[in-house]
Amino acid sequence: MQVIISAKGIELTDAVKEYVEEKIGSLEKFYDKILRAHVVVGKENQHHLKGKVFVAECKLEVPGNDLFASKNELSLHKAIDKVRDYLEQELKKHKVMTREKLKKDKRKVRDSKEYKIE
Repeated sequence: MQVIISAKGIELTDAVKEYVEEKIGSLEKFYDKILRAHVVVGKENQHHLKGKVFVAECKLEVPGNDLFASKNELSLHKAIDKVRDYLEQELKKHKVMTREKLKKDKRKVRDSKEYKIE
């Protein structure tokens, strides 16, 4: 899986890059067909009265529909953790749905076959 990381309103340090790659890269053990992950980390501008509010967004490109998550937190690491946890649940659902869809298709093909007895 390719992880593309960008920053919005903050400087992207090596520590943040490593943390994001570690957390988002660990999603591969739940669904191995992830093609690419686009991650945006940074600060929200519209919450200037509430202090520093960090945002983490991730778009996972998987066969079928892409998965997206965005979370706001007071800590950047907490926001990344919440995005990872949310995407873990979504990947598990996506995996089950694609598996069931394939089973239904296989069952339909199997039932429609005409067997010739010779």
